[in-house]
Amino acid sequence: MRWNRGAPGGNVQDRRSRPGGRAALPVGGGLIGVIATVLILFLGGGGGYDVGSPFERFPSQPQAAGDGSAMRNAPDAERELVDFVSFVIGDLQKFWADDFRKADRAFEATQLVLFRQATDTGCGTGSAQTGPFYCPRDRKIYVDLGFFRELAKRFNAPGDFAQAYVLAHEYGHHVQTLTGITKQVDEAAREDPGQRNALSVRVELQADCLAGVWAHSTFERGLLEQGDLEEGLTAASSVGDDRIQEQATGRISPETFTHGTAAQRASWFKRGFDGGDATTCDTFSGDI
Repeated sequence: MRWNRGAPGGNVQDRRSRPGGRAALPVGGGLIGVIATVLILFLGGGGGYDVGSPFERFPSQPQAAGDGSAMRNAPDAERELVDFVSFVIGDLQKFWADDFRKADRAFEATQLVLFRQATDTGCGTGSAQTGPFYCPRDRKIYVDLGFFRELAKRFNAPGDFAQAYVLAHEYGHHVQTLTGITKQVDEAAREDPGQRNALSVRVELQADCLAGVWAHSTFERGLLEQGDLEEGLTAASSVGDDRIQEQATGRISPETFTHGTAAQRASWFKRGFDGGDATTCDTFSGDI
């Protein structure tokens, strides 16, 4: 992905030098039971249901213990990665702010919080073990940068646009919160708890599709390089429920899916990329 290292980035809070906290609660995306017309909210027309991060079911390796002083005093080995994720978040903020403006809707930028091991969030204590996640209660995205090494090595999804896909997916949850989808999904899940997993799958697939919509804009603006789209598709499919379950347990249990299969996740990301706007991201009606 082409990006400017000196360009102003997004709204990033760096907590990496803070001591780690307790073991974490997995928090993140949302559920769905929303009717398709809700999509008009951000293309012409809350609360927050906490579910696991799309990456929590394949936890990262624990980091070495220590008081953190050596890391705080050392040169920042992650500086370029910090600059990159800041650029991506900034680009996502600008893209969605413009999209909301065109629809004459109020927009609120989110904040990307970088941390190590664990950190406090509006949804409880967040941990590196859960992977990147979005907390709808404080409307922030949380990332331990060590996850991107896991994405490349354990998920077999290397590349900077694979990393960008992860951030764009989490930003999709922010869009769902701003448009009221997350709140309506929360209400639908309370009314029919038996649909909880099925609703969750549809919300996660919509976040994948919204990530694809942003990716389409990067193509139009000449930011994509050869192989970038393939990196994003590989990352999307690598975190499919079926693939993660098979890797972790050797078995696949469709009734427990909460994020969609590898094929579904890649398909919806590609659908958003091909369509280029969020009206293509109706995961709330019909088959998925």
